[in-house]
Amino acid sequence: MSEEKTASKKEKKPAAAPAAAAGNVAQTAKPAPNAAPADKPAKAPKAKKPAAGKAGAPADAAGAAPAADAAAPAAGEQKPVELIGGVARQPTAEELLKEEIGAIKVRKAKGSKNVTSGIVKVCASFNNTIVSITDQKGAVIAWSSAGRCNFRGSRKSTAYAAQVVAQNAAREAMSHGLKDVVIEVSGPGLGRDSAIRAIQAIGLEISSIIDTTPIPHNGCRPRKRRRV
Repeated sequence: MSEEKTASKKEKKPAAAPAAAAGNVAQTAKPAPNAAPADKPAKAPKAKKPAAGKAGAPADAAGAAPAADAAAPAAGEQKPVELIGGVARQPTAEELLKEEIGAIKVRKAKGSKNVTSGIVKVCASFNNTIVSITDQKGAVIAWSSAGRCNFRGSRKSTAYAAQVVAQNAAREAMSHGLKDVVIEVSGPGLGRDSAIRAIQAIGLEISSIIDTTPIPHNGCRPRKRRRV
């Protein structure tokens, strides 16, 4: 019996040896953790994008041509609006006035008096604005008033009415050849500044501006105070 047991033990030992050898082979066949799997192909390295040129570096001729074409406005398009701090600049009142007046052409009158220099007399009261244009001797060439320009009531004393009145009188005087003027302003009305700006915008050269508003130096007794 003892001999049979020892023989069976000897027979079992060789069977365990191949299993151990297979385990060693399996351990050696495990892939390394950092190694790439055999199924997936290795990724190719990405190509780096060319670095943009610095501010001082010259640009390529091929790349600069499209930019120049895009910057130049096409024929018939409007000019780009000027930007100030990222905001479009709005035209001033004087620029709008010059554009409006410049669109109106002044034609020479039939009986032209050929007066090149004259005097513009602006009478701006609280109720009306009257503009008279004379030659150097005082003979009236052209005149206009708020009532003549179809303003009625309280609209006669506005600054817009004074602007229209000055344009009307200046246009009529320019048809006689007027170019240089001296402006004489009298009265405390709202149309003082508007009339001067309109005369300047229409194209007349202003050599001087004089205020001829009468001021009493303790003269006549003033009217009694109004009680409302």
